[in-house]
Amino acid sequence: METGQRALRLPAAGTALALVLLAAGCTSGAGQAAGAFPEVVIAMPAWTGGQANAAVAAHVLREELGVPVQLRELSPDQAWDQMDAGAVQAVLEDWGATPDKRRLYTAQRMSVVPAGDLGPVGRVGWYVPGGYAAANPGVLDWRNLNDHADAFASADSDGRGRLLTGGPDDASHDEALIDALDLAYTAVPTGGEEQLIEALRGADRGDGAVLANWWQPHWLHEELELAEVALPEHRAGCHREGGSDMCGYPDIPLRKFLNAAFAEHGGEAAAFLTDFSWTAEEQNEVARMIAAEGMSPEGAAARWAEKNGERIAGWLGED
Repeated sequence: METGQRALRLPAAGTALALVLLAAGCTSGAGQAAGAFPEVVIAMPAWTGGQANAAVAAHVLREELGVPVQLRELSPDQAWDQMDAGAVQAVLEDWGATPDKRRLYTAQRMSVVPAGDLGPVGRVGWYVPGGYAAANPGVLDWRNLNDHADAFASADSDGRGRLLTGGPDDASHDEALIDALDLAYTAVPTGGEEQLIEALRGADRGDGAVLANWWQPHWLHEELELAEVALPEHRAGCHREGGSDMCGYPDIPLRKFLNAAFAEHGGEAAAFLTDFSWTAEEQNEVARMIAAEGMSPEGAAARWAEKNGERIAGWLGED
């Protein structure tokens, strides 16, 4: 087994070293803010909170450190694979959706290294609009959900309640949880974050009841009152092979990861991304500009940066 691990590790290490040497030959001088890297590529996820992180970090790298940056739209799987290959230097919001790849690349190949916590703590769960919860307080306990299945059903769902979910990249185990809890519900994908938002807004306007897989931090909580359904408590060993699926979701400290060669040879840019952290409120402020005001991630980041110079100076060690 040890021999196999070494054989797996060496190509990744050799490739990373070759990329660093090649990049070093392409840079002009040892004083580059990104060290041996002529450009920094940051993974850009599909959800607006993740876009806010990437855009603000990219803005600081470009405007404060003079580093060329590319934001590359990738799924979590793609981001991890490209970070391992050296094509991506940073993932700034990991929700733990790909634990096998995290173990492979950080513990076995050692091509990716942790870069600390982002700051916000993620919480996934099942939510209903606050108005429905106020009128039907029993819905906030999963044991009573079957009593409300008709309210969350559609004309073509055969009386089964619908649990609305997002896109294919979302980390969820809703089907297994529905089965384990013997609930008369079906998980129904909507296509993504934007579609879920429209469904929740519609329910808030009185266009029918909605039960949705939703999460925090998210800027929508500042616009709508959403109430969380109490699911069974998450325990160690839940959702693993042989474990119980009768568990809710754990709280998830959102974490950053860097390509290992970049972490070692990326100079001030790597140091900044390691030090970069902010609050859920700050993330929501930028994410709302992107999603609710229709701004580009780059435009939202620039507007936020104009008002938060002291915060940026603190990240760069200038305060």
